[in-house]
Amino acid sequence: MTPAMIGGILLMTGAWFVFKGDIFKSVMFYTVADFIWVTLAILAGDYIGATMIAIGGVLGFLAFIKMHKGEFNKTLRKTDDV
Repeated sequence: MTPAMIGGILLMTGAWFVFKGDIFKSVMFYTVADFIWVTLAILAGDYIGATMIAIGGVLGFLAFIKMHKGEFNKTLRKTDDV
């Protein structure tokens, strides 16, 4: 099994958790997949792509920390008190 296949499986698993509504778990899977994709980009010599993927991974990890602390106040449901 190649690293690209492992990264793809992690992305599919993350998407499954988004579909099920468990965003917290999906961000964990996406963050691990980002590390794999950064490694693949560096090995391919695509340093600009690796930088862009790394920035996305850092933002995802910050979202993960914010969710873990319970600091998100967003909801997908529209309410009258927004």
